[in-house]
Amino acid sequence: MTDQLSPARLRVAPSPTGDPHVGTAYMSLFNLAYARKTGGQFVLRIEDTDRARYRADSEQQIFETLRWAGLPWDEGPDVGGPYAPYRQSERLDTYRPYVERLIADGHAYYCWCSADRLAQMRAEQQASKQATTGYDRLCYGKTREERAELPGFTDEPVVRMLVPDDVDLHFDDLVRGPVSAPRPDDQVILKADGFPTYHLAVVVDDHLMGITHVVRGEEWISSTPKHLLLYRWLEFPEPRFAHMPLLRNTDKSKISKRNNPAARLTWFREEGYLPEALLNFLQLLGYPPVHEETEVATFDEFVASFEWSRVNTVGPVFDIDKLNWLNGHYIRSLTPDDLARRIVEHLQQTGVWPAEPDPADVELLTAATPLIQERLGLLKEALPKLQFLFTADADLVVADDARAQLRDDAGQVLDAALAALGGLDSWDHASIEATLRSALVDGLGIKAKFAFGPVRVAVTGQRVSPPLFESLELLGRESSLNRIRALRETL
Repeated sequence: MTDQLSPARLRVAPSPTGDPHVGTAYMSLFNLAYARKTGGQFVLRIEDTDRARYRADSEQQIFETLRWAGLPWDEGPDVGGPYAPYRQSERLDTYRPYVERLIADGHAYYCWCSADRLAQMRAEQQASKQATTGYDRLCYGKTREERAELPGFTDEPVVRMLVPDDVDLHFDDLVRGPVSAPRPDDQVILKADGFPTYHLAVVVDDHLMGITHVVRGEEWISSTPKHLLLYRWLEFPEPRFAHMPLLRNTDKSKISKRNNPAARLTWFREEGYLPEALLNFLQLLGYPPVHEETEVATFDEFVASFEWSRVNTVGPVFDIDKLNWLNGHYIRSLTPDDLARRIVEHLQQTGVWPAEPDPADVELLTAATPLIQERLGLLKEALPKLQFLFTADADLVVADDARAQLRDDAGQVLDAALAALGGLDSWDHASIEATLRSALVDGLGIKAKFAFGPVRVAVTGQRVSPPLFESLELLGRESSLNRIRALRETL
């Protein structure tokens, strides 16, 4: 058992079988927090032994999304480290000696049962509703020749661990305290293709990489007794275990990529969430607020407060409204220039803008960002709010709902606005506002809440837009007057 104050080594070990799951970031956050709390190390290991579901592009997505989320690792496939390689597929020679040792010591055995025979066995167990299910040990104690004489034989055996009848099902969990797990069956530890299963590889790799704390989801509680058996049989020191609550949908079902887009870690980047907002949100899913007066807390503040005893044990509900609120808070906490930079990066990353955008477009967006910062919820909302600035005058389309809300005096308003703005010497928002107020509110006697609507619709094409006078300033005199004339001609 590792002293809490000594440097801990923790890892996250995703499988590259598709888009990274948000749970990978959730587990990484708590692993990284404890590693930083103790001055230890956080390791990224790629568990790619499931070759049937392996996807070559998935590994790169794991690297990119975790880095984007602000969850860097000290050791891993792309950065190296003293325990390389960090891909399981590159460590195959590592596992076989341990399998042979388990067989020699009587803790594992070959199984030649075919897939059809195993499926039939499971069906019969379910039909009879027997209390104990799992492999029936038909192959245990038999030679290959003896087993070949029986039905359901295959030439390519797997290796199973021999779980003793008196297996200890209890262990101490850092989050949950004393835990009692269900009895495991004779788990396959080496597949017919020579690849280890998760259960063997994770124990061997965690030992060889010096992992002191295994932090993972509560669905692995049932596997812990067999992992502890392997630690003891192989005479490895046992790590501490911490089983985190599963992320759940609002209906309390487990969050999955099949039924919830937010289960994909890439979704948060595509939607335009800030990584610091996502980390704060994931903190709150597994941990009470760091501060009594607010739910907002930085990663460093989370690390400083971190204690395993405070981690939630009940599956947290994935509340997107809470995340949206946090994202809005963090957006408003940025400087306008920093926010503009992130909007540009988002437009590049999502392919809306090219990798090398027009410097003039970047300059215009940067100048316009302060106009939308207070009302921006997601980075992806920025360009639609400002699209009128990046649209040619001839291409601007006035939305139907915007045109429909124009009053009967809209033509008179636009005529007065054209006359007043046409003679304006200084094209800045203060002068524009003063001139339009004088011409429309004072000159025509129209209430301010109605006076500027036609001008807004003319220059932006929308009923609702960023602050009008600042928008006119950024749009420029020529485009502003062209658009007001264009709408006037249609009335």
